[in-house]
Order: sequence, then structure tokens, then C-alpha cells
Amino acid sequence: MRNLTLVMTAACVASWLTACSAPLPPASQAERASAISVAVAAPVATPPSDFGSYATALSVFGDPAGQWSNFAANGVVPPTNPFFLALGSNKRTCGTCHNPNNGWTESPTNLNNRFTASNGNDPIFASIDGTNCPSLSTATLAAHRTASSLLLTKGLIRIGLTPPNGAEFLVLAVNNPYGCTSQSQISVYRRISPTTNLGFLSNVMWDGRESLTTSSVQQALLTQASDAVTGHEAGAVAPTAATLSAIYNAEIPQFSAQTTLSTAGALNGTNAQGGVLTLPQQSFTPGSNNPFSGKAPIGVTPSPAFTLFSAWESLSGGNSALLARASVGRGEKLFNSLPITLTGVAGLNDQVLNGKALTTVTGTCATCHNAPNAGSHTTSFLVNTGVAAANVRTSDLPLITLSNRATGGTVQTSDPGLALTTGKWADIGKFKVPVLRNLSARAPYFHNGSAATLDDVVNFYNARFAMKLTAQQHADLVAFLSAL
Repeated sequence: MRNLTLVMTAACVASWLTACSAPLPPASQAERASAISVAVAAPVATPPSDFGSYATALSVFGDPAGQWSNFAANGVVPPTNPFFLALGSNKRTCGTCHNPNNGWTESPTNLNNRFTASNGNDPIFASIDGTNCPSLSTATLAAHRTASSLLLTKGLIRIGLTPPNGAEFLVLAVNNPYGCTSQSQISVYRRISPTTNLGFLSNVMWDGRESLTTSSVQQALLTQASDAVTGHEAGAVAPTAATLSAIYNAEIPQFSAQTTLSTAGALNGTNAQGGVLTLPQQSFTPGSNNPFSGKAPIGVTPSPAFTLFSAWESLSGGNSALLARASVGRGEKLFNSLPITLTGVAGLNDQVLNGKALTTVTGTCATCHNAPNAGSHTTSFLVNTGVAAANVRTSDLPLITLSNRATGGTVQTSDPGLALTTGKWADIGKFKVPVLRNLSARAPYFHNGSAATLDDVVNFYNARFAMKLTAQQHADLVAFLSAL
């Protein structure tokens, strides 16, 4: 088992306002052969456009809920690192989509600003995947804006995936509103995953496809970087091992989290452990805290998934900030312990444990989001919670009809998910459990951006699993998620 414990040295903690030059200890022999101590440097005097405010080891940014921070545990990555260099033919860099000023992803608001400022010529809007379909016209500014509507409204990049030979299903029809109707290469639309807090991953990519053929998260991230250069950046030649290593070593020491809420103030106040500076010290052990390990009732984590705000659970008083903190604390407790009847979730309810079918599981939010104080899953756990189901699809996404070769049964979805890589009928609609830190900075949510706000996220699960949340419980869960 690899143990991705990332612990800042005392020198780093003492000097977090400047560049931290002390190397991190190795995560494990399997994941990292040596400490992450290369491809980083002190802040540069004139950062490139990709950097923006990302110019110090601890950078602070505003978001709709308050402020979030990025901590570069080994110091700021210099502009000469391959992460910020155009390695392909279309002027894109890793930083083009993984913007350090936007939670290492991109937001619709900033994308619209970039489109306007560049008259649509920013490399992120390249037709290869920055438009809804490469065949759409970009001859005029208005046409280009229409062609890139999914990127501009939901931050979605187009991805073309071909089901493997021998897939257990046929693609009967692709109703794509933008003309990408190929039934061999399926166009799906997904949010740009953040390249921060990567030490808490068990799967790489929304559908986990880079992890299927690799032996470790490190190798999956290296493969993903290579594929991004030859794909998204239209590179003719795959990057060298040294280039990929430099990109990996730039990404791994990045930690991002909410640090203040406009309602509650600092998230490390009154004995709480929120904010970004506790994240590099947070351990991540694959397979740990598993709700299906037999160490606790099936579906329940052996230990609470989140313990950041337990000191706030019992706060009271008329002060508005204290009331807001109490709401965050109650939300954390609900996340850890509110019973949820989980049914119809492929990847969970179709499994058998100790001879018992898991058709119905009484779990919590932490059943899926079990990684301590990170919210991902500690195993390679991909599930279908219904986000891509036809009944919740919006008209701006495709409708894909699949037929089971063996039974003749059909299913419709806006994104077949893992099934496009494995070809397995049971994998339709499966996606990974994402890290939950820094949520307020990176709306919209889910793989397809279908939840515009955290309110919408809670509404989706409240309806999907008949949670029957009270107005106060709903508000407390939103407050907690906003504080991560």
C-alpha cells in the first residue's frame, strides 16, 4: 500500500510567506523514488500571464464565498517549467486550462473574460476541443462564442473517446446538438480537473481511464500529462521522461483550500483546522477508512471523514460569525453521520460483500467521500450516482443511446463514463469520487458542470436519495462544503 503522507518540514512551515526551499519527504517508495525537490524556484519578478496572482508560495484569491489560498509547498513553480510552456502546436500550455488563479482549473466567469480580452483567440478556445464540435464555424466572433458555448457557460472541454473492440454494447444513436454525431468516436463534455491536491487521488481523470493501464497514481499522472501534450496541445511528439517528471513535480506540491468565508471569517479560528496550511500534513493511505472493510457497519466509515470543524459544532451566541461557524460545524457532522439509504448506485449496490448483496446500503456522504479531510475515496472506487442519466440531462448535452449486445436492453445517457474505456455494460455512467477541497473556487460541479452551485449539489443528492433534508440541514451542508 502506498502512503501519500505529505508533511511539510519545520523550515517550510516557518517560511510559508516566502518560497519554501526545503524538500518534502518521499510519499512512499512505490509512488516517489525521491523527495519532490526539483522543478521549483522562488517567485519570479515578472510572472507570465498564466501566473496572475500566483507569485508567492502562499497565494490568496477571492471567490464567491470568501477567499481561498494555494500553498506551493516547495515554492512557486517558475515560468520555465514545462507546465507553463507550449509543448505542442496550438500555443496551449498545461496552465492554459489548469489556471493557478482559478483553483488550477477554469471558471466560466474567467473564461468569458479571456474570450472577450482575446477576441476568441486565446488558445483554450481552439477548435480541437475548445468548441462543442470541431466542425462548427469560428469565422466571426459571434460564431466562435456560440461554438464555444459549453466552455463559456459550464467550463466543459470536449473529449472524443472510442469504445474498445468487443464492447458489450452497441452505440445505437448519438443525438448531439452541435453535430458531433459519430457513433465510433463519442464526443462527451467534461469539467477540467484541478491539478492541485493530487496526493489525495486514487483515480486519474473523471472516468479513471489513465489509472486502468498504470500501476500507480504517479504513473497515471505522467501518462495523463503525455496524453495532454499530444492531444489537447496538438503535439506531434510525446514529451520526454524528463519533461513529464518536471510537470509532475510541479503539480504534486500544490495544495488549495478555502481559507475564509465572508460569513464565518477565518476557517482556522476558534480551534478549527480549516484552511490550506493543514493540508500538506494530512495523510492519505490507500484503502484506509474504508466503509466496506468490516471494521464498522457496512457503508459506514470506521472514523469520521472530516474532523476540521468539530470544535464549531456546539458554538452558540448572537454573533453572526459564530452562528455561521456553528452552521459549518453542524454541516460537517451531518456529512459524517446523517444516514442515507443508498440504492441503485452502480459500483456500489451491484457488489457482493462476504456473500451478501449490497442492494441497499445505509451509509452517509462519507461512504463515497471517505478520504480523511480530503473527501476523495481511498480506493479506486467509481460509481454511477445518476449525474449523467437521461432524466436529468439538459438540452445542451448530448443524448447517447446504448444497446446491450447480449440482452438487447437499452440505456440513454449524456456520458457513458468509464464504459467508453472498458466497454463494459456495468460501467455505464461511472465516474470517480473527486477531492472536495477548494470547492467554492471551482464551480460548476460534477463532471458535466450540471450543478451551478453547491446548493444545486445538495439538491441533487437530496432528491436522488430521498434524504428529506430540512431547510437547516440543507443550509448547514452547503456551509460546510463552502468551507472546504
